[in-house]
Order: sequence, then C-alpha cells, then structure tokens
Amino acid sequence: MAKNYLTKERYEELKQELDTLKMAGRQSVGERLRHAKELGDLSENAEYQAVREEQGLMEKRISDLEDLLDNSSLIDKAGGGGETVKVGSNVALKKNGTDAVSYTVVGSNEADPAKGLISNASPLGKNLLGKRIGDVIAVETPKGKMEYTILKIG
Repeated sequence: MAKNYLTKERYEELKQELDTLKMAGRQSVGERLRHAKELGDLSENAEYQAVREEQGLMEKRISDLEDLLDNSSLIDKAGGGGETVKVGSNVALKKNGTDAVSYTVVGSNEADPAKGLISNASPLGKNLLGKRIGDVIAVETPKGKMEYTILKIG
C-alpha cells in the first residue's frame, strides 16, 4: 500500500473519528440491533436490515481509517522550507507568467485546492516535487497547458 502523507492535525482528526466509531458508534449500533431483534421475525424486519447495513458501512470506515493511519507519514505543513519542493512545502508560483498563486503540497487525504492545499499525487503536485526556485514546469489541465515558475519555497 502506498504511503499516505498527513499533517499532525489531520492525523489527530482521523484518529478521533476512529476512536469515536469504535466506541460510541459500535455501542449505538449494538443497542439498535438489540432493539430491532426484539421486534420479531428478522427476515421481514426492515429496521434490523437497515441497522445491519449501517453496521457494515461503519465497520468498512473503521477498517479504512485503520489502514490509512497505519500507513501514514506525518508532515509539517508549516515547516516545509528547504531548497527543493517536498510534501509539506508552501510554494509561491507565477502562473502563465502573470498570476501569482501559492499552494501547500499535502497528501491526497488533505487536498483542498480552494484552500490552497494541493495533493502530492495531483498533476501539479507531482511536477512540483523535487523542483527548485526558478524552475519552470508545464502542467496539462482541463483549461489547457499551464506554465508555472517557482518563486519561493517555504
């Protein structure tokens, strides 16, 4: 399985969600299953079937979160710095020679381009990794080819 990159804050959020699902979520579903069983014939019990389906979805989410957290590397979003772009770097770019934009390269689980967080697996993120100030990269986008010049790495 590929390594996932998470900031400490996102790791803690996901860990909290996992803990909540394992404790309160399982307890709630268990109580609802007991109640549904008391209603009678399980083969025709829509409430029982709905709770079982919910239980399956919750257990899948628990499994997914455990895998994600077990295969994660923590990054320092604020302290990327350095000579080359890496996961955690904040990068100031000149887009198509005019517009200035700034992005932080994060793992795909935290990506939110509207907030300036781009995935290391995105076309732009992949092309930025390992580059230095002054490097120019070209990225094919739905709007056509975009050219970026790296102005600053923080």
